[in-house]
Amino acid sequence: MAGYREHISVSGMLGVTYGAASVFGFGFTPVQGVIAGCLTGVAGMIPDLDSQTGKPVREMFSLIAAAAPMVMMERLLVWGGNVETAMLLGFALYVAIRYGGATVLGYCSVHRGMFHSIPTMLIAAELTFLAYKSDSLSVKFLMALGVALGVLSHLILDELYSVQWSGVRIKLNKAAGSAFKMFGKNLAANAVTYALLATCTYAALVDLGWVDAPQSDGVPKPLQQAAEELPSVQ
Repeated sequence: MAGYREHISVSGMLGVTYGAASVFGFGFTPVQGVIAGCLTGVAGMIPDLDSQTGKPVREMFSLIAAAAPMVMMERLLVWGGNVETAMLLGFALYVAIRYGGATVLGYCSVHRGMFHSIPTMLIAAELTFLAYKSDSLSVKFLMALGVALGVLSHLILDELYSVQWSGVRIKLNKAAGSAFKMFGKNLAANAVTYALLATCTYAALVDLGWVDAPQSDGVPKPLQQAAEELPSVQ
């Protein structure tokens, strides 16, 4: 299994390459390229959030907690209505992820579980797509793809390090194949992961306008129509 230094080095170099390619190859602005590159680099550490031990894990939670409010800044401004409230929401989000997230993860996850999987990669990308507010779909896709590539780099590196060369023959260790899995050994973890993936996918499709959003007032449409047809009381 690759270590923290290997993962952060590979995802960091991938982030620089991805950011530069988005600017010089696809015409995105330098600021957008830098943000996409940073997200790619940070995302390369997401699968190891379930290890729960050591300084690297604390650093990863700090990075994720710091990156989340920045990615969601536009949405925080909309939700808060002013800069001061948005700053307060951003601070609350940081504390929730940095401390609450670590505690919750410690109770409901195991190392090399469903955090090391293709569904988790898709969930991370879709959450980024939903969180990053932009009028340009190409920019939202840029950020989401960067996160997906960062997570994918982690999974690939873990699989490469599962191959052991003894000098005579190549053999696989017991962790081989565990990073690219679609399902884990724990049924509850699988159910939660796929429920979250389905929710994120539905929300992304609504955001794209490919699926109709549910009624905002929570009233079923037939009941709402029936209520509108009732005679009004003067």
